[in-house]
Amino acid sequence: MRVTLRPWRPDDAASLLAAVQATPDLDTQMNRSAVHGLEAAEEYIHSALAWDPDAGTCSFAIDVDGRAAGNAGLSHMDYRHRTAWLSYWIASDSRGLGLAGRAAAGAAGWAIQELNLFRIELGHRVNNPASCAVAKRAGFLPEGIERSKLEYGGLRFDVETHARLATDPVPALDLPTTKL
Repeated sequence: MRVTLRPWRPDDAASLLAAVQATPDLDTQMNRSAVHGLEAAEEYIHSALAWDPDAGTCSFAIDVDGRAAGNAGLSHMDYRHRTAWLSYWIASDSRGLGLAGRAAAGAAGWAIQELNLFRIELGHRVNNPASCAVAKRAGFLPEGIERSKLEYGGLRFDVETHARLATDPVPALDLPTTKL
């Protein structure tokens, strides 16, 4: 299995649409209703999955053997303080392969090396142990709980925040290649 991190392309629209249709829990990661057809998926790639480091956002398609199977996105980049926020999701048919941890580690490493960022942060609902395991596998250390930070369906959720610093050890994972 060849895993590559690369910018999203218009020809990924079919993969994005299939992932959205088959993965209902993406509601907490993205506006699934905005991806209601192929043209809408192309527009979503152009707008929400943009590649624009100058504007503080870089969304990597997690490419598995030529097909976009998920996303690792850097946002809220602050070059003065050298920080960014990382998020990730994997299509339901590609889960359980270790892709999220590899992609999170790869995207964080790229941001540290190529953008000279020092601190990459991420957060997950405390009732999502799989995402916590991904964060730890990717070298992100837990830092604390933010109480009732998120709201979904009228319910509040605590969030555990993790961070990886440029001075932290690089995780011992088979990191994906990065093609820009």
